Formats: sequence, structure tokens, C-alpha cells
Amino acid sequence: NIEGQDYTTKNIVIATGSQLATLPNIDFDGKQIISSDEAISLTKVPTTMVVIGGGYIGLELGSVWRRLGSEVTIIEYADRIVPAMDTEIASQLQKILAKQGLNFMLGTKVTAAECTDTQVNLSIEQVADGKKDTISAEVILVSVGRRPYTENLGLENIGITTDKHGRIEVDHNYKTSAPGVYAIGDVIPGPMLAHKAEEEGVAVAEILAGQKGHVNYDVIPSVVYTSPEVASVGKTEQELQAAGIEYNVGKFPMLANSRAKAIGRTEGMVKMLACKHTDRLLGVHIIASEAGTMIAEAAVVMEFGGSSEDLARTCHAHPTLNEAVKEAALATFFKPLHM
Repeated sequence: NIEGQDYTTKNIVIATGSQLATLPNIDFDGKQIISSDEAISLTKVPTTMVVIGGGYIGLELGSVWRRLGSEVTIIEYADRIVPAMDTEIASQLQKILAKQGLNFMLGTKVTAAECTDTQVNLSIEQVADGKKDTISAEVILVSVGRRPYTENLGLENIGITTDKHGRIEVDHNYKTSAPGVYAIGDVIPGPMLAHKAEEEGVAVAEILAGQKGHVNYDVIPSVVYTSPEVASVGKTEQELQAAGIEYNVGKFPMLANSRAKAIGRTEGMVKMLACKHTDRLLGVHIIASEAGTMIAEAAVVMEFGGSSEDLARTCHAHPTLNEAVKEAALATFFKPLHM
């Protein structure tokens, strides 16, 4: 039943997406305490801005307003930005953003917010020792992630339950526990990425048409649209270490890439992880001006179960940023040509 109207159909696909996650004791007013929705449409550049959350969206929007002239401070509960990112890449990204003028307060949580006519006063606390302090800014951007939009859908009426994160459990064919009901996208487990949801939409349509829809979750790229961008696909070093997988590392700095030098965008690197025994490509991590585009060839190689040598022996046009990907691939089993 949708707004009083009954519909009958053979199959239903739940794809309601996600909504902003919130913090207790901090209420959005759309002016002084804002979400990402308002952060892209502010009418003037705030003198000071505090971003609560050092994840993808917080870094993207925080760096935008920093480039426009705002003094920006990022507050992150974890002891580093983008906790799921490869540690070395996250560290280098933070250094680059700090050079751009962003301030970072890591291992810090926000406990309360008080608005005055001209600013917002935040009560903060150090995670490690509980030390309390305050920080003020003209605008507070709350960017602590998103949560599945599964409330008030009447799921309980058809026997569908959600986990503690509000996500719907599905099987490998995206079936829920209710007959004829499927779910995809941000409402099910996995990264909350538009391209992940799109692939699931295609897969479930194929399944409903009697075909064999499938999504390879090991090869879903992710991109942080800062400047420079950060893009990743596959495993991080920390994930490989935790799984006990032996691997080789190949790195190549963008400083040694001719195209990057020609356009004056030499910050960053390409980092490649390959199985020590089979050379199968396991993960690629890039910081570069066009990292989101550069990551695509790595995803293709990994989709086909290719090796770093496969990528390294593929001719790359010169001068292009993607030559750095080839060089990093060479570095995993031999050495780069141009460093």
C-alpha cells in the first residue's frame, strides 16, 4: 500500500537508499548546523567551519570550503581520517590536505553543541583520556555517514527484519525473507556507493528475467573527490596482513610522471598490492589529480583475475597519468622504468 493505494505485483524491489546519520544532542537547523545537503548551497563562505567526521564526504566538502577561503577544522572520532582506507594512503592524504590549510583533531568526539547569534560552540572530548575542551565556528557541518532508509516502510508487516544498522539481509540473489521481495543498494550490507547500487540493480533485473545476475564485491572501486583525488579498489595492506596473505608492494610517485609534471599536479602516488606467490593483483590505491579515472584499468585487470605483470606489460600511452599505474605494477615484481 503506497499512500492509500494498493498495488499488486509479482516482485518488489526495495531500493529506498539511505539518509543522513545524526549525532545525539546535535540538531540540524540548516543554517549554523548543517548537513551535506546544505553544505553544497551555502550563500556565502563561512569565516570558520568545523566538519564533524573525517570520512569521504566530510573531507570532500571541507576541502572545497577551505579552497574557497574558509578556515576548516576536521574533527574525527578515530585516530586517523577515513579509517577504512589503506593506512599509508590515508596518512599521505592527511599531509596533503594539511598543506592546503585544513586542521585536524583526531581521536576526538563531540558531545554537545550550543548556538549563539554568530557562532556555534562545540563541547569536545579526547577519546583516549577524556580531556574536555571547546571549539567554536561560524558553521558546523555534520558528516558522520549515512544510514539505510528502512524505517516506516512497513517491513515488519511482511516479516522482514533489519540488523542493528537498519540494513535488510538478503541472499546471493538479493532475496529478502519475504517471498517475492528483493532489496538492493544502501538498504543492504556493503559500501554505500551509487555505482555499487547500480550494479546490484542490473543484477537483480537479470535475476528476475531468469538470468544469472552477479556483482563482484571484491572489485568495487571507491573514490574520495578531494583535490587530489584518492581512489582504491581491492584490499588494503592492513586487510591482507589480517588475513595472513603474503604480498608484494609496488609504488610509484606522481612526481616522476611526465603528465603530472606537465600539468603541475605532482602530489600523490600509485600503490599496488599483488600476491607474493601468484602475482595476482589484490589491491590498488591511488592519490592523484585524476585518481578516480585512473583506478578503472586496475578494476578491469582484477575483474579478470589478472596479475601485476599483466598490467605492467600492457602498453600505456605517453604522456598520461596512467603510466604511473604501469610503473607501480612493474615495481611489484621488478622495478619501474622511470625512477
